[in-house]
Amino acid sequence: MKRPTIADIARRAGVSKVAVSYALNDRPGVSEARRNTIKAIAREIGWQPNSAARALNGARARAVGLTVCRPARVLGMEPFFMELISGIESELSARSYALLLQVVADHQQETEVYRRWWGEGRVDGVILVDLRFDDPRVPEIEELALPAVVIGHPSGAGSLAPVWSDDGAAVRETVEYLAALGHRRIARVAGLPALVHTVLRDRAFTAACDGLGLDGHSIVHTDYTGEEGARATRRLVSAANRPTAIVYDNDIMAVAGLSVAQEMRLEVPADLSLVAWDDSPLSQVVRPALTALGRDIPHYGAQAARSLLALIAGEHVTGVQTETARLTPRGSTGAPGHR
Repeated sequence: MKRPTIADIARRAGVSKVAVSYALNDRPGVSEARRNTIKAIAREIGWQPNSAARALNGARARAVGLTVCRPARVLGMEPFFMELISGIESELSARSYALLLQVVADHQQETEVYRRWWGEGRVDGVILVDLRFDDPRVPEIEELALPAVVIGHPSGAGSLAPVWSDDGAAVRETVEYLAALGHRRIARVAGLPALVHTVLRDRAFTAACDGLGLDGHSIVHTDYTGEEGARATRRLVSAANRPTAIVYDNDIMAVAGLSVAQEMRLEVPADLSLVAWDDSPLSQVVRPALTALGRDIPHYGAQAARSLLALIAGEHVTGVQTETARLTPRGSTGAPGHR
């Protein structure tokens, strides 16, 4: 006869296999009444975990989950995520942990992935990225009691342990540097407007410009792609009162902005100064090389992994503030009109 399976229990109980897994493994996520019903059906049909599962009962999965709600083509092009993952992997591999990575279409699908991974015992914890204010993932993970670390500011992390850097200080340093060069009209080509770090950078940018009396500042939001960065740059430099400096939220958009400047016969930096957030080899190989805000992103990822592994081990973990991004001036910035 066919050995009874979790799928058989799920059909009898009228629930998902994930719900059955939660119930049989005594994890949060199902009501006590449903848990008792599922266990009763398992006994009735003679379900037993196989020998391998019994041997692993209570053991850790030795895997950490990371989901990214971005198009796969964008993820593959963005140096930030590649460097972040390399830092996470460096710490996990040293502890014989695996990284389970999945690209999702939206946050609802992301939450479903977390519930499935946790219910099936596939991960011991997760790392959250692209934090939003009132992020629905945070209470879901808190309810599941799933160990998690947020790469993002504490203001949106709830009770989850955050790893973050002071983006506001980096923005202020950049605006003050450009103002010292003589720029009065500065634009910011930002990322997704719903993200916590985008909002915090926007606020810091506006406050810094206002504090210095720069009345020609503006912000344009994009999806981080080179195409959107180029489109935003064309719109900005085509305006009658165009900016003399633009700060971009990633290196891909800054390189695209440099191409647009050359396309429109603008000399960089005499006609237009450009600054990229998150320094990378891409920022340094173009000509002129891009002035950039740089930080040790692999270290950032490694810190997130260390915090999560400590949580998984049952240790008390508080938030960790990493180094603030530092500005490295290069050939893409200078005094406006100086040749």
